[in-house]
Amino acid sequence: MDQPATQSSFSPRDPEWERRCRESFARQHYMRFIGGALTALAPGRCSVEVALKPELTQQRGFLHGGVTAALADTAAGFAAYSLMPAGSSPLTVEFKINLMAPAVGERFVATGQVVRGGRLLSIVDTEVFAVSGGRSKPIAKMLATLICMEGTPDRAAD
Repeated sequence: MDQPATQSSFSPRDPEWERRCRESFARQHYMRFIGGALTALAPGRCSVEVALKPELTQQRGFLHGGVTAALADTAAGFAAYSLMPAGSSPLTVEFKINLMAPAVGERFVATGQVVRGGRLLSIVDTEVFAVSGGRSKPIAKMLATLICMEGTPDRAAD
């Protein structure tokens, strides 16, 4: 029986994958706006986090579901991007997110792990955790499909 892929089973197609991913993340205007940070990056894996602040909450004080989805989507995108060739960029074509618990915490961490990194499509499993007092609890789970847009290099908006 086939075993699930692990981060060590992926080989980036671009030797400059890490620099390319970090530079691209630095151009993420929305992540900068909400205070998002890229906290871990490996071939086929990415973690993004944000600290709680009132501007990111809904009326009950929970992290807004849209912010939760954006964190998960961003982690999925960069996990997939780490395996894509130079001169390409990822684009999310579908995702399904389950919001499993109220997003209560001091900070929130989304970690995307590529399940299948194909030439055209990548499937990424992402978990989001709320962290408080050194303890974490899962609050969301996302499964995303991303397409590799070859010939459309990642670049800042004009």
